Amino acid sequence: MGIAADFVLIVVAGLIGAIAARALGLPLLVGYVAAGVAVGPHTAGPTVANLEDIELLAEIGVALLLFALGLEVSFRDLRAVRNIALIGGPLQVIVTAAFGTWIARLAGVPLNDALWFGAMVSLSSTMVVLKTLAATGTMSTLASRVMIGMLVVQDLAVVPILIVLPQLGASEGMGGRLLQASLIAGAFLLVMVVAGTRLLPMMLRRVVGWGSRELFLVAVVAAGVGVGAVAHHFGLSFAIGAFIAGVILSESELSHQALSDVAPLRDIFGLLFFVSVGMLFDPAYVLAHAWLVAALVLAIIAGKALIIGLLARAFGYRNMAPWIIGLGLSQIGEFSFVLARTGRAGQFISTDTYDLALTCTVLSMALSPLVFPGLLPVARARRPAASGHARGRQAAAADDTRQPRRGGRLRPHRPGRRGRAAGHGTPLRRRRDAPRDADASARTGRAGHLGRHQP
Repeated sequence: MGIAADFVLIVVAGLIGAIAARALGLPLLVGYVAAGVAVGPHTAGPTVANLEDIELLAEIGVALLLFALGLEVSFRDLRAVRNIALIGGPLQVIVTAAFGTWIARLAGVPLNDALWFGAMVSLSSTMVVLKTLAATGTMSTLASRVMIGMLVVQDLAVVPILIVLPQLGASEGMGGRLLQASLIAGAFLLVMVVAGTRLLPMMLRRVVGWGSRELFLVAVVAAGVGVGAVAHHFGLSFAIGAFIAGVILSESELSHQALSDVAPLRDIFGLLFFVSVGMLFDPAYVLAHAWLVAALVLAIIAGKALIIGLLARAFGYRNMAPWIIGLGLSQIGEFSFVLARTGRAGQFISTDTYDLALTCTVLSMALSPLVFPGLLPVARARRPAASGHARGRQAAAADDTRQPRRGGRLRPHRPGRRGRAAGHGTPLRRRRDAPRDADASARTGRAGHLGRHQP
């Protein structure tokens, strides 16, 4: 049966792993990774034969997840966190990459390999973070929006990283090649923003007019993977192109239907991705280098949480929010697999560095859903005590479930683009002396100066 047999084995193993994880009170993601270890080439028992084909399908899963993320994320919603995302995001990538390079050098990794390792450490997992936020029901909080904003910047940072790293060994002409690649990427983004915002929504409206839901689903998926393929042709990541397509469609009135239709397909391919991550895990390598792997994984999680947490505090976020953001982004991301494969294929990194990077990535991704939810009860217990109306205002500021709109009034925020959990409560009238940005008060843990409910 070839790849069909592998697909059946992965889905069944993923189901068993998910059931076991649910029975133990663990996130489903952990069950998927454990299922991948069980059916991978490094353990006994049933084994996936065509690992490369499954990895290709997993890349489609990453692209579909980022496409769905683009549909859910509106830049209007992220406007309140634009400073930490656009300024803090690049700073975080640079500082975390330097930290990753430093700890790799301490572990005896050669300098060039350590630079690649540091670049992998600088990226966090969009897949893991979104799954964890959805499982804990915290998608609509301010800290979650900060994490999503920084993840968007990290995903976009993969493009210059993939341009710069292969040139480190041959500095001659690097500036020209970097400029050329940057101009091509910029031209693609400009064309997509200008033309895509008109053509893609118009095409989907035409398809909707024909009254076929099946045809609409096919058109939505074709738009996502099609733009991804064009992006790959222009030197960008396939998944980044799919994310851009999702962002373009997110401003369309059809984004809600597109997300609801593509979500089941996204989840199945997402299962393939996490199982394929587990298949990369080699228990024998971990046992042979147990102390090194354990020390690096702990250093990566603690170091990234500290760096990102301090960065969030520097941008004005207070109380437990910086540490929630830091721990939420403390794992290594799925794009590190892209970097690792690129480095290995071009012989820029050694086999030992490749194995070490993959092992640390898989373990950090598996531990993240276990560490992050444990911080939420602590964060709730640490909230400033208050009574009556003050307590309600502080809770609203901490959770940031409402957003400002024009006219100085507030509307309930609908978590995600689906809007399944609609907000409630009467709109509040803003006093004339109220701050223009309600999220500025949320960052400091102080409630905005809002008037009373209007009858």
